[in-house]
Amino acid sequence: MSKAQRNKTIDTPISEGKKYLDRCIKISEPQKTLGNALDKTVLGDMLEVCRLLPAESIDLIIADPPYNLTKTFSGTTFSKKKEAEYEKYTREWLSALKPLLKKTGTIYVCCDWETSLIVGRVLSDYFTVRNRITWQREKGRGAKANWKNGMEDIWFATNSSDYTFNLDAVKIRKKVIAPYRVEGKPKDWVESEGGNYRDTCPSNFWDDITIPFWSMPENTAHPTQKSEKLIAKMMLASSSADDVVLDPFLGSGTTSVVAKKLGRHYIGIEKEEQYCLWAEQRLEMAETDKQIQGYVDGVFWERNSQGSTKA
Repeated sequence: MSKAQRNKTIDTPISEGKKYLDRCIKISEPQKTLGNALDKTVLGDMLEVCRLLPAESIDLIIADPPYNLTKTFSGTTFSKKKEAEYEKYTREWLSALKPLLKKTGTIYVCCDWETSLIVGRVLSDYFTVRNRITWQREKGRGAKANWKNGMEDIWFATNSSDYTFNLDAVKIRKKVIAPYRVEGKPKDWVESEGGNYRDTCPSNFWDDITIPFWSMPENTAHPTQKSEKLIAKMMLASSSADDVVLDPFLGSGTTSVVAKKLGRHYIGIEKEEQYCLWAEQRLEMAETDKQIQGYVDGVFWERNSQGSTKA
C-alpha cells in the first residue's frame, strides 16, 4: 500500500536500505581516540560501546533512554520495571557515560513525569543538576480517570561549574502586541516590516515544540522520535561549533542529524539495525537540507508565529 503524496515518513525497510546500514560501524576494542567513531552511527549496546570510548572526550551528551513503559522498539521490547529495577538500570547507563564527559561537559536526559522522579534523583549522584525543563508534547491520549499526559521532562546537568551556556543562541522571538515606547522609541522590543517582536530569555518550560508528524521531512516510523527543534535548543545552548555530541540511545538519528546541521561532530549509539538505517538515511538528507523546522534564520520562533510557515 502506497503512502499519501504528502506523507514524508521515513520507513525504509532493511531489505531496501542496505547501503545505509553498511555505513554504520561496530566497536569491539578500546579506542585511544575518537577518530574511528567521530561522525558515525555505532551499531551496538551503549553499555558495551561506552566502555570502549576514550575518557573525557565528549562535550555534550543528549540521552533519551527508554521510559519505564512496556514498549516495542523495532525487534526489542522494553518491559516496565519496578522502581528499584529502573533506578538500577539508570545507574548502569549513567555510570557508563560519566567517564566520557569532559570536565566542562553537559548532559541532558529526557524522561516522562514518572521516570523523572527517578532520573532527577539518580542524576544528582553523578553530576551537578542545574534545572528541570518541561516541554509540551501536544500529542497524548486522553484518560477517563486522570489528566491527559501532555508534558515531558528534560534534566539539565553539568560535570562542573565550568560549562557552556550560549544564552543568545536560544532566545525566543515573541510578537509584541501592545508595544511600550519611551519618547516615541521602542522600549525593549524591535520594530520591523515583518512586525514587532522581542527576543526573550528562554525559560525551563518549552511550549513551542511540534512533535514530528507524517508530513514533516524529519518524521520516521520510530515510536518515540524527538523533534529536531527540541534537540537544537539543547545543542545550541550547551555546545559550540566542532564540539563532540554523543547520543547513547540514538533511535532514528535526530541528535546526529541536528549536530550535522549545526556544525557539531556527533557519535550516535543504537542497537537496532532498523533505526541505524533511518539515522544514516536522514544524515544523507541533511547534506543538502540544513533546515530545522521551527528554527529559522538563527531564531527560535513561537509556535504559529512569524516564520511558522518555515517552522
